[in-house]
Amino acid sequence: MTALRDFGVSTLHGSLVPDGDAPAPPGEPVPVRASLFDACHVGVVLRAVLFTEAVTAVASMFGQGTALDWLLRFALLTGGVLPATLGWLIAACLLKKPLNRLTSPWQWTAGLSLGALAGLYGCGLLSMMALLEPAPWAASASAGALMAAMVMAGLVWRARALMPAATTARLAELQSRIRPHFLFNTLNSAIALVRAEPAQAEAVLEDLAELFRSALADPAESVTLAQEITLAQRYLAIEQVRFGERLRVRWTLDASADGAKLPPLLLQPLVENAVKHGVEPSASGAQVHVSTERRGAVVVVKVTNTTPAGTGERGHGLALANVRERLMLLHDVQARFSTAWQGGVFQVRLEVPA
Repeated sequence: MTALRDFGVSTLHGSLVPDGDAPAPPGEPVPVRASLFDACHVGVVLRAVLFTEAVTAVASMFGQGTALDWLLRFALLTGGVLPATLGWLIAACLLKKPLNRLTSPWQWTAGLSLGALAGLYGCGLLSMMALLEPAPWAASASAGALMAAMVMAGLVWRARALMPAATTARLAELQSRIRPHFLFNTLNSAIALVRAEPAQAEAVLEDLAELFRSALADPAESVTLAQEITLAQRYLAIEQVRFGERLRVRWTLDASADGAKLPPLLLQPLVENAVKHGVEPSASGAQVHVSTERRGAVVVVKVTNTTPAGTGERGHGLALANVRERLMLLHDVQARFSTAWQGGVFQVRLEVPA
């Protein structure tokens, strides 16, 4: 953390909804509170539906003698619970922006009220089909409000988990970018080039400045793949000066994939890993290949590097775990992250929505 303070970075804060209208004192992070209505993600919808169906399945066991009785009652209740759950999720997603402007108590009030209405809606569906007589209106409204409270508690947990995880990941990336040996090596390379190749020395310092500018910028929820590619190219240009012909870089880029969203500073740690474990420990160097490809509604990003036998240094996997966690926080079940090592080649593969 000392390195961060030396560069004027004292605190980082999340970008969730400010709590209240009063501005934070100068120099203090903005107070934040979690959003209760981030229900527009596929993963959230799937988990909410599975949760309500699980509760319905357990509730259906009460008062039933045989497995067939339980199955019939479960199917009956699902006919009301599933549309009600989807109705609540759709309403929460459509009303996300206005509801998030409310204070926390009113958000909970709105969410519970929507839950009660969803419960009445489900009860009404079953009553209209003469599947539930007499119709338990009060019990249905109460059950809907209770289920809504549970789903909202899960959304709060998800939003609050996002903030510290993103901040921790951000700090880890900042520390990685400002590692003394990387900074010193870059400056030494620039000094060596000042007289012989002043234009190249200037380019190295410009790339270094851009890396620091990106690392020290205000946290953002996401950036485009094109921005991440540009940053990775600057990083590899710096390392190219240091390693020369030992670092062989190949780019295979699909322009149609440039708009895909990634967490900031996600790709650069991957190419840094490729240099650290492939190029640096090898006298003959290694090849680093970065490719992007759009496949329908999915963008595939691959970072591969050769690892000569017996020379590659085995890491702790912290950077890869960091990348995986941040990617899942942004895209949830729509993202894929995998690694593979085969035949002296290590590959990291990402899949994100296009």
